[in-house]
Amino acid sequence: MRILIVEDEEALASGLKFNFEQEGYDVLLAGDGPTALHLFQSETVNLVILDLMLPGMSGYEICKAVRLVDRLVPILVLSARTLSEDKMHAFDCGADQYITKPFALPELLNRIRNLLERHKTLVNATQGTSDPASVVEKFDYEHFRLDPQSFEVVVGDRRQSLTTQEMQLLRYFIAHQGDVLPRHQILEDVWDQNADVTTRTIDNFVLRLRKLIEPDPARPRYILSVRGTGYRFINGEEATTTQKTAWRRN
Repeated sequence: MRILIVEDEEALASGLKFNFEQEGYDVLLAGDGPTALHLFQSETVNLVILDLMLPGMSGYEICKAVRLVDRLVPILVLSARTLSEDKMHAFDCGADQYITKPFALPELLNRIRNLLERHKTLVNATQGTSDPASVVEKFDYEHFRLDPQSFEVVVGDRRQSLTTQEMQLLRYFIAHQGDVLPRHQILEDVWDQNADVTTRTIDNFVLRLRKLIEPDPARPRYILSVRGTGYRFINGEEATTTQKTAWRRN
């Protein structure tokens, strides 16, 4: 497994490289955006560790550029920025997880192992079926189709790629169709238990998924909010019935 570290603080980058190599990983180092993107496009990279405050090109810009090339590779932001707005912006740019500096090395290594394992498991789960037609049928809805083999949402003629974390969350909703899912349960089941995320992170990811799959994100038909609790995923037919019932009551 090869990790790309994008960090302009040389001492920190060298220390991470040493410790990761002790764990058996191959490591590439980049101290700026252009170097990072060149390495990412020219080498096989299995995971990116990304600082946000970099010379010339911010980590947000690098994250967006990486996502234009590969929507699936896990991206872990490692930054001194601690504001929730910074975290939300990083997730909007395509980051999978976020760790603030200073950090504990064992936690970072644990996050890396979990991200790599979850990515591998998710890819195997979506591509390892013996009957591809059954996958299409399982994820085919009135207004959208989830293509698990390409990690894409298909709406009409438009295809939109999902990140690993977005794919995992949407698969989780579909697998628990009809169930009321509390936010704390979603955090425990979809995110790493040590992840530096909050229930607001879930809301942010849900907003992005709604923009992808809902005919009208302001009036969702699939991912419904359950006030004070969390979310509930329902199919298109059930959504139509629910809306008609609500209309009659009003």
